[in-house]
Amino acid sequence: MIEPQVEGLLDRAGSKFSLVTLAARRARQINDYVHQLGRTSGGAIPPQVASNASKPLSIAFEEIAADKILPVNAPGRDNPAGVQLDDEGHVVHPGDASDDSDDPTAG
Repeated sequence: MIEPQVEGLLDRAGSKFSLVTLAARRARQINDYVHQLGRTSGGAIPPQVASNASKPLSIAFEEIAADKILPVNAPGRDNPAGVQLDDEGHVVHPGDASDDSDDPTAG
């Protein structure tokens, strides 16, 4: 049996795609943290929960279950400073032209 239950995690992320993306990104951060141990410099964020799991993805799911990690557009979460996301979940910065009305080549 998988712990934590995936069904319970779906409420936190909103969709299966968002859940998988969030967990994979966080697992990469945890992996970076583990690999930078022993070096004098490193800005990776350590795991946010006490866990017996050895795999970064399992730790990421435990963090999501404990509400330590939330997606930017999580249901019920305030949008910090009006952050805008594109269809792929990337932050859209002011000045990034998503509107082609100023493009003379646009039809």
